[in-house]
Amino acid sequence: MKVEGSCWCGKISFEGEVDPGMVGICHCTDCQTLSGTAFRAGIATPAEKFVLRGTPKTFIKTAASGRTRVHAFCSDCGTPIYSAASENTPNYSLRVGTLKQRAQLRPVRQIWCQSALPWSMNIEAVPKLDRQ
Repeated sequence: MKVEGSCWCGKISFEGEVDPGMVGICHCTDCQTLSGTAFRAGIATPAEKFVLRGTPKTFIKTAASGRTRVHAFCSDCGTPIYSAASENTPNYSLRVGTLKQRAQLRPVRQIWCQSALPWSMNIEAVPKLDRQ
């Protein structure tokens, strides 16, 4: 499936090819902090199918394992765009919320659930408003 995305302000845009059956949610504490919320939803696109327009700001995060990942975001509006291996990048993990096709990309798995905020695993009872 071809996807198109952009940051909130439009300075960075991109496209890629994804398998819609591969959307994942990560509950690790790094993703909580980096997304500014309870979890992060992502989907991979192969490096050879990823087209980036604009130059995001990047930083390299080193995991406890010693593995490094590049995280890219818009330097103007702060929107997270992707993460990827810092060297020999086979794919880019796109942030589902940045994609025009996000409504079609339903998560199929959740990882790092041991770090999940207890309330994030079931929000069915939380009151819903169409608009605020």
